[in-house]
Amino acid sequence: MDLSIVIPAYNEEQSIPDLLDWIQRSISANVGRYEVIFIDDGSSDGTWEAIQSSKAHHKEVKAIKLQRNSGKSAALKAGFIKASGRVVVTMDADLQDSPEEIPEMMRMIDEDGFDVVSGWKKKRYDPITKTVPTKLYNWATRRMSGIQLHDFNCGLKAYRLPVVKSVDVRGEMHRYIPVLANWAGYKKIGEKVVQHQERKYGTTKFGMERFMNGFLDLLTVTFVTRFSKSPMHLFGLWGTVMFFIGFGIFAYLGGEKLYNLSQGIV
Repeated sequence: MDLSIVIPAYNEEQSIPDLLDWIQRSISANVGRYEVIFIDDGSSDGTWEAIQSSKAHHKEVKAIKLQRNSGKSAALKAGFIKASGRVVVTMDADLQDSPEEIPEMMRMIDEDGFDVVSGWKKKRYDPITKTVPTKLYNWATRRMSGIQLHDFNCGLKAYRLPVVKSVDVRGEMHRYIPVLANWAGYKKIGEKVVQHQERKYGTTKFGMERFMNGFLDLLTVTFVTRFSKSPMHLFGLWGTVMFFIGFGIFAYLGGEKLYNLSQGIV
């Protein structure tokens, strides 16, 4: 298998048929054997029925259904387990990611030797309530991870198969797969400017709660990837100083208590 396209979907019943047609027009003649893995993340509309209908008419479609809305990371993880293509591409189901970018991203993996290729939606069609938090988040992620990508949140990414088999995504950590891949030894991470499409159906799933959860997961990923061997480094000089001050006070009080007991002083 040359390519696996992993697509989480939550309440995207209208988008599924259009997306599959777009994928077939964009890649069928360019990438060899491929599979399209849809993961229904506990949708409450007709998303699962739309996926099943597509599967009945297209042999390359595979379907996974999560019984409840478990989040994008869980959906991607289910897709990664099933994926078998030497290159794995992730994309969103809302028609805002263009599958026309996939052949070039595959070429960057195959010919340029990248382990990961991340899309960069340089020109976006999102409301300001999403673009401002996204810019802040990307800046913070670059500073904390040391990986110089412009758009960690872009759903359109390409990976070598061993990369997705070796990373463990949970919570909101799907944004940080390049960071986790780098920590796992896959150091060659590239970026490609991709076209961002305006949303055709439905509304964005982005909200402040997801932004805050994502930021908390950034702290978790940073701790795991940079400080797992030396956790005290996370707190810096002042944290270390305060730790030893607290330890000294504890040792002094403990020693005083033992001395008083030895002297019969209660």
